[in-house]
This record gives sequence, C-alpha cells and structure tokens, in this order.
Amino acid sequence: MANFSLEDVKNLRERLGTGMVDTKNALVEADGDIEKAVEILRLKGAKGNAKRADRSTSEGLIAAHEADGAATLIELACETDFVAKGDKFVALGEKVLAAVAAAGASTVEEGLAAPVDGSTVADAINDEAAIIGEKMELRRVARVEGEKFAVYLHRTNKDLPPQVGVIVAYTGDDADTARSVAQHISFADPQYLSRDEVPAEAVENERRIVEEISRNEGKPEAALPKIVEGRLGAFFKQVALLEQDYARDNKLSIAQVLKDAGLTVTGFARFKVGA
Repeated sequence: MANFSLEDVKNLRERLGTGMVDTKNALVEADGDIEKAVEILRLKGAKGNAKRADRSTSEGLIAAHEADGAATLIELACETDFVAKGDKFVALGEKVLAAVAAAGASTVEEGLAAPVDGSTVADAINDEAAIIGEKMELRRVARVEGEKFAVYLHRTNKDLPPQVGVIVAYTGDDADTARSVAQHISFADPQYLSRDEVPAEAVENERRIVEEISRNEGKPEAALPKIVEGRLGAFFKQVALLEQDYARDNKLSIAQVLKDAGLTVTGFARFKVGA
C-alpha cells in the first residue's frame, strides 16, 4: 500500500489542478513521495503537450501592464473558455505579463525567453499546460513606449477575463479623453496611427482595386481620378486612427477630438483574443 493519505491527494490536486485519478496514480507510482508525484504528473503532461501541438487555441485572455516609459500588452491563448476563466489560467496570465514586461520584451520570442521563477516564460506556460491538459501559447506581445498611457480592457462576457485590450501612448493632460480614444480603438480596430504610416504597397493595391471597381461601374474616365481619391479616403478612414470618425460622435474625427483635448497620440496597440 502506497504511503499517502487522502489529504495528500487533496493537497496535490489543489497545488496542480490535476484530476483525482491521475493524482492518485502518480502518488501510487511515487510511493507517496509528493515531489516525485509532481514530477510524474509534469512529465505525463509534457507528453500530452506534444500531442496537443496541432490543436487550435481560440480562447484566452488579454492583459496589460503600465510602467514608467512603456506599456505592455499580451494575448495568452488556450483551447476552451472553461480554462480561460479559471483562476489558474488567469494567474498564469498575470505571471507571464509581469515577466514579459520586466524583460522589456516586444516580440513573442523575447517574451517566451523572459525569466520567471528560475526558468523561462515558455517553460511556465508548458508546465501549466501539462497540468491543466490544454494547449496554451503566448500568441502576441506588444510594447509601446511613451510619456503617458491609457489602458482599456474589455470583457465581452462577464464570466471571462478581458477579451479585447488596448494601450494608447499619448502626451497631454486629458486622461478621460485618452481613455475614450482607447475605447474607440477597441471598437474600430484601426491598423495604423495615420495615413502616412499605411504602407505604400497597401495604398497602391487599394487604389488599383477601387479604380477597377469604378471602371466596371461605368464611371466616366474623366471623373475616375476624383472618384478613386474619394474611395481611397474611405479606405484611410477604415485603417488609420486619426482619419476615423469618433465612435461617440461621428461628426468628429479622432484627429479633431485629440486636437480639441490638447492630446497627441504617439502610439497604440490593440489585441482581441483569437483575432
């Protein structure tokens, strides 16, 4: 008979979040040695991780960290909403975010290599995935430098952690308007700050498309340049923050809202789980 009690089983399950049967089997195999049972369960989970490599991770959370001179945004992904709303996954998100921010990481690769608890973020995620039994991954990392920051995290479901997150770097003193602009970004999903930041290749491709559409509609050749420029303007309003109509008042552009508030946006990032 293995030398362990029901209390040992209970404590190990609470520590690792493992199932009753797996926990008891590990303690039996380890002859009651708690730390050896932990190792057995981790190794078993690691094998499962390899089998889960091709699974999709469409759930998860967005988390943000603000510090002097920089703000960090991460997306930590998992397979199911059941795991996403669990305390262990949320705690993992907080640990990963803190490590990524402390390391000054701006890419997933840098984030995974960030040190945490004597190991790396990659190892911490893999260990938790092994214990919980789902594929998990640090999908995206963004770091925005600036003077001041507005952070907005949005819950699409009250039972889930934030599913959309925005950080906005700005100068000026109107924090309320800066936060409102962050909320606008969460809804409008701009890809660039200004039209000048849109890659020339993307602009030319859009120009080619709208010109072809206009010709197919039978628009007069002489009117094409003006029509094409008008449709390009609509494209810029879709992808460039400063060109967009303000979500709270579509008679104002974001550029005008910022000007009226004495604000200048110097950078932003937006993540949505699974998008």
